[in-house]
Amino acid sequence: MKLSITLLGFFCFFSANAQDDSTFNSQLDEVVVTATRSERKLSNVAVPTSIIQGKRIAQSGSLRLNDILGEQTGLFITESFGKGLQMQGLSADYTLILLNGEPLIGRMGGVIDLSRIAVGNIRKIEIVKGPSSSLYGSEALAGVINIITDQPAADRLSASIRYGRFNTLDASVNGSIKRGKFSASGFVNSNSSEGYTLLPGSVQKTVEPFWRFTNQFQAAYDFSDKTKLSASLRYNLEDITNSITVQNLGQNIVSAGSEVNKDLNFNPVLSHQISSRIKTQFRGYISRFQSVQQLDVKDAVVSYHDEFNQQFYRIENQTDLVFSDKFNMNVGGGYIHEGVSSNRYDSLSTQRSNNIGYAFVQTEWLPIERLSIIGGMRFDANQAYASVLSPKLALRYRITEKMSFTGSVGRGFKAPDFRQLYLNFTNVAAGSYSVFGSLVAQDEIKVLVANNQIDNLTPSFYKLADLSPETSTGINVGFHYNPVQSLSFKLNAFRNDIDNLILTDVIAFKKNGGQIFSYLNISRALTQGLEAEANWKKGSLDLTAGYQFLLTADKDVLDDINEGKVFTRDLETGISRRITRSEYAGLPNRSKHMANLRIFYEWKNTGWFATARAIWRSKWGTTDIDGNGVINREDEFAPGFVQLNLSAGKNLRNGLRLMAGVDNVFNYKDVVNLPGQPGYNWYLTVGYDFMNKHKH
Repeated sequence: MKLSITLLGFFCFFSANAQDDSTFNSQLDEVVVTATRSERKLSNVAVPTSIIQGKRIAQSGSLRLNDILGEQTGLFITESFGKGLQMQGLSADYTLILLNGEPLIGRMGGVIDLSRIAVGNIRKIEIVKGPSSSLYGSEALAGVINIITDQPAADRLSASIRYGRFNTLDASVNGSIKRGKFSASGFVNSNSSEGYTLLPGSVQKTVEPFWRFTNQFQAAYDFSDKTKLSASLRYNLEDITNSITVQNLGQNIVSAGSEVNKDLNFNPVLSHQISSRIKTQFRGYISRFQSVQQLDVKDAVVSYHDEFNQQFYRIENQTDLVFSDKFNMNVGGGYIHEGVSSNRYDSLSTQRSNNIGYAFVQTEWLPIERLSIIGGMRFDANQAYASVLSPKLALRYRITEKMSFTGSVGRGFKAPDFRQLYLNFTNVAAGSYSVFGSLVAQDEIKVLVANNQIDNLTPSFYKLADLSPETSTGINVGFHYNPVQSLSFKLNAFRNDIDNLILTDVIAFKKNGGQIFSYLNISRALTQGLEAEANWKKGSLDLTAGYQFLLTADKDVLDDINEGKVFTRDLETGISRRITRSEYAGLPNRSKHMANLRIFYEWKNTGWFATARAIWRSKWGTTDIDGNGVINREDEFAPGFVQLNLSAGKNLRNGLRLMAGVDNVFNYKDVVNLPGQPGYNWYLTVGYDFMNKHKH
């Protein structure tokens, strides 16, 4: 009720002040590259694609990538092993995260921690939903997020500093220069917090103090109008102060340690326009990730050292061919070498490596004026696993000038990685949780049982087996309707059928409360649903409302339910009965309903702006408590929640920028299921443009 009243007030206020501005309403046809690996107008893309502009990121007050993505339709930020991204009901393992077209590495538990990525220099974010393995390989079964940063341009220099709750301090400097054919840009960001606890009186914090430092530099040289060379270098450092409380001789001993994560990326690109119809591009990419955790407790009660090193090297060529106005083709290929060493597997001296050669082709054909057909495939020759062919077919049909239809079907493949097979990792600094690969989990559990450290085993423990590769087929069908220039509607239905889906699940609980995770195949699974989004731009008002309906299931469990083989016990009467299909919640950590409302308003010619962004998520299943193999009882669900984020600011003509905001206005907290949500969070930001002061 509070949410409805608050949003109604914002809507009425903004609508009353909205002015008709034809310049503001004129919609530029955005150019996207991620959906097809080549420049295409957004209105011509045949797969579900959306864009977040850098201006909206800044006005939202977002600091890290997870902040802004969590407010988008159909995306949910998970909190296991960092801030991950769930898309179309598929876990973070299946969403590829790109930075200027190159993959980020350093997954923990399958998750690229989105909080590693600062957003202060992001020009736009392109989101492609649905299987994209035909262009990007095995990690793109759910979709692709491509972060596109500011490119070197005219001379400019700006700085900002933000202070907020929990002694959070964020400072950035961003600038670029251009001298003839040479241009360069740089971005430096420092982000720190003292952390917080959700348990009053607790000695150990829920989120420990941290400091993140990111710097990124880019340079470009135009040899001619046809030949260009560019290179980017990014370095990210994350330093987390960890603490742990242990008992020794009846006394609580608290000792501090550290977790240091380093991320280095280097990306040179050479582009050449051979002719008006042929363009080729050579890309190199070097990425290295290192994570070191160290904890030494007083009197050597506990000593802990964990190190993880990953290297990723890739060379690639892509050539774009335009045969006619109705037919074009993209062809390319490359070679990947990746290596991992960690004491989570065997020892740091043991290097596990893999080599992958790949080739891809994509064609776009316009047989008639209103119809475009895109077909493509990619072949991956994987040294460690079987080679695979990933095809995709998509089409877009313009029914009228205001209405269009899109449809796509694609198939992907994902083999178990080293982590899912051999990981042997315990984080005593963050709740003492452990993650064991499927091939080592049973042996490790036996050791812990022998040492009297296991409290109980979950039903998932007895399902442990050798992992099989995953295959997936995804279908998307969408409609787009623009009844008037200022109003648009998007509707997309999707279904993903996965064989041998790999999920992370709890297999045991330690006596100290720590959870033990491992990896399991669900032989046949599905995720399906519907996404709807409406956008209205009137004068200075930009309003977007989105909704996702999601159903997920283990198909074998569905068969058992339909055959009456699955039972539950009533919590009040204790009577056992068969469960119905409607009681089955599907795969864990998936909500059936999610919705969002985003309002942006700019006062014409004043520099003032204000935003309100609301997120709603219905209840979701967590853990099978009664051991019947499904999530169905009320005590197996986490409650739904509503989050409201507000911000407002002003850009002054002398280059000064002021901003204030409050995230999570209603102060919603869930200690068990959302430990990364600290409650309400206020902040103040001051920025200054040293150059281009009048160009905001």
